[in-house]
Amino acid sequence: MNKIVTPYKREGASKRAEVEEMFDSIAPRYDLLNRLMSLGIDIQWRKKAIRMLKQYQPRVVVDIATGTGDFAIAALKLEPTEVIGIDISKEMLRVGREKIKKQGLDQRIDMRLGDSEALELADESVDAVTVGFGVRNFENLRLGLGEILRVLRPGGAVAILEPSFPTRFPLKQLFQLHFRILTPIMGRLVSGDNAAYSYLPASVKAFPNGEEFVAICKEVGFKKATYKPLTFGTCSLYLLEK
Repeated sequence: MNKIVTPYKREGASKRAEVEEMFDSIAPRYDLLNRLMSLGIDIQWRKKAIRMLKQYQPRVVVDIATGTGDFAIAALKLEPTEVIGIDISKEMLRVGREKIKKQGLDQRIDMRLGDSEALELADESVDAVTVGFGVRNFENLRLGLGEILRVLRPGGAVAILEPSFPTRFPLKQLFQLHFRILTPIMGRLVSGDNAAYSYLPASVKAFPNGEEFVAICKEVGFKKATYKPLTFGTCSLYLLEK
């Protein structure tokens, strides 16, 4: 069983509750911190994920752990009939709705409050699912993946992005310096939340990256699961099929 890492490490508190509180806390500065920490490369990662989904020609796309809606906005490139963004954080959704409205996209993207491990969606009602940097925040990984599988139509696909650690010298050492030391400092200075950006490297370290995660996806019931390291292994792009 994978180690459960939580932001605030409160005795008796659920991971879900702490993750919700954390994202509510950092929501106003979340987009800025994302750009600073990834040097803007996260935008290109989402574009790669969307390109991988084009072959499936999805009509209904659901973005789980949508946050401020970046992946949901990117999913419009697929020309779907419907895009739904789901998140547990009210504050992240508030920021996302404001951003989407400013871009004139509020009639094309439906942002909903919801739990990734108990999706309020019908069985086999979705053609494609995206998850950007959110799977490692699931309290119960297999339950969350099982919910995605449940709502996905046969032949549908899932694109998942998650941070990962490079394995080659000297990138491994440089990334660890940036991610484990500089990232928490930057996060504290910009967001004011001391725990949130210490949780980030800890949660990435605890996540079953690469082939281990692929194996879990197949155990849950996905008929196909592959992954591709991006930007020297600092991010992994997973493609799953039902």
